[in-house]
Amino acid sequence: MEWLERMNRAIDYIETNLTENVELSEAARLACCSSYQFQRMFSFITDVTLSEYIRRRRLTLAALELQHGGAAKVIDIALKYGYESPVSFARAFNSLHGITPAMARQEGIALKAYPRLSFLITIKGAEAMNYRIETKESFEVFGIEEVFPTNGGGESALTPAKLWEQSHANGDVKRLEARASKLPSFVSQNLHPVHAVCSYRKTGKDTFPYMLCVFKDEASNIEGYTSVTIPAHTWVIFPSEPHPWDQFDETIETLYKRFYTEWLPTAGYEQVDGVEFEMYGAQDGLNYIELWFAIRKL
Repeated sequence: MEWLERMNRAIDYIETNLTENVELSEAARLACCSSYQFQRMFSFITDVTLSEYIRRRRLTLAALELQHGGAAKVIDIALKYGYESPVSFARAFNSLHGITPAMARQEGIALKAYPRLSFLITIKGAEAMNYRIETKESFEVFGIEEVFPTNGGGESALTPAKLWEQSHANGDVKRLEARASKLPSFVSQNLHPVHAVCSYRKTGKDTFPYMLCVFKDEASNIEGYTSVTIPAHTWVIFPSEPHPWDQFDETIETLYKRFYTEWLPTAGYEQVDGVEFEMYGAQDGLNYIELWFAIRKL
């Protein structure tokens, strides 16, 4: 299928460039999606981040060269696979293989190997996925926007999850909620006022925008907030089952994973520029989520 061919073309590019600089934007171009969307798909499908996959593959190949590379120096192999010094290479090598690069030359030494990935369709269980496809005219939202690096930006960097946490703690969510308009008729009236939208505009090849948002109408007071127009799209909408708050993380991760691993590879659609909403609601004392993905026919 076309979706699988695209993903495997991206893997071909990554594998060919493991000893060079892997350009995330080029891998994403070959997969026909945004950098942010490609990294999201990759991590949900494989249960490992793209950067970690590249690290593991480089260290796997480096170990093979140490075992079979004859007189090749450790520093030369380190530089070949993107490490600036023998010290940083040895640290990374030991974290993966549990031994030093020098020890890897010993006959019979145990090493770890992470093989190249290939994307295939596999037959899974018969558990039904609830979804609906709806076409909606353009609408406007406004709210608190941040631009994030697609690679996560390090342990201390602000992330969408931390933005939510910070905005709840300092009262920004409550203030935004107070500015919210009445929910429009094209969404469930059980939704909360504040939601999230991402990848709704271009911000750079290795960044993506994310906004805590509310719906906008003619009477909205948007002073101090970012306002965006969401174009008319066809959306596939995945609702979750009602759940208590302590099951939120597990529930939303399962929805994303099933979209990327079960629905998208077989449905004959592709995601439009990674545009997606997380809509949050409550009913009968329990929470629920709707994930909206902008799509078009392949």
